[in-house]
Amino acid sequence: MTPPLLSGNTAATVLRVSIVIPALNEGARLPALVDGLVRAGSPDAPATEFLVVDDGSAPDHRERERAAVEVASRLLEEAGLPHRFRFLAAERNRGKGASIRLGWAHADPGVEWLGFLDADGAISPLETWRLVCRIASADDLDLLAGSRIRMAGRHIERNAWRHLQGRLFATFSERLLDLGFYDTQCGVKLARASLLRPRLGLLQENRWLLDLELIAVLQGAGARCVEEPIDWVDQAQSKVVFGLDALRMGVGVFRLRRRLSQAGLSRRRGPGAS
Repeated sequence: MTPPLLSGNTAATVLRVSIVIPALNEGARLPALVDGLVRAGSPDAPATEFLVVDDGSAPDHRERERAAVEVASRLLEEAGLPHRFRFLAAERNRGKGASIRLGWAHADPGVEWLGFLDADGAISPLETWRLVCRIASADDLDLLAGSRIRMAGRHIERNAWRHLQGRLFATFSERLLDLGFYDTQCGVKLARASLLRPRLGLLQENRWLLDLELIAVLQGAGARCVEEPIDWVDQAQSKVVFGLDALRMGVGVFRLRRRLSQAGLSRRRGPGAS
């Protein structure tokens, strides 16, 4: 059964970017993010669709998410902006990665870029639009990945404990997969659709490891990958469960490396690598 789609702005326009926003029980935080994206949008930015994919939320959260998309669609239409919002409800909870893959499968077929953005608002609407504009005339890259790097000109507010966990995971995954990334798990990425669409069938990760899998698959296709330092502000109510999810992700990285190796996509020349 195909999940129900709620169309947003239907004005005839050539969309260039499609960004999936996976949402699980985000009725409290998503409306502010959606409103900010509408208000920060510019007619000069590449025409962009934001596809909110509900990942089996509780009914009250799902309806608040849907209502936020409806309001955004109306505001964009009234303002005459070329962007649009749509809503897609999955039949059951399967995880962030599965929601992103579902959204990409339902994205406008004519877009030049496919991406995703976390729903928690850690990445501001202004930063999101900055990245969208960054790829507007990008001939030198195929994957633009946000990166939480403390440096001049960038504002990072991150819990010290979360930062430590993130660096431990980044080091661990880099040792196993050799992707050459500082921050694989930052919640915003934009990929050239002509490279990604033919390879969507290679993506199998349903949860947090989709980031790693996406990078590895695109690198295997010869993609030019760029990490873009961004502003970031940690949000409360993280859905990552300390200890249990770390163990799951660790085991998952080993399984991912084996699967990539079997597919001939592994860059790691360790035991079992192709």
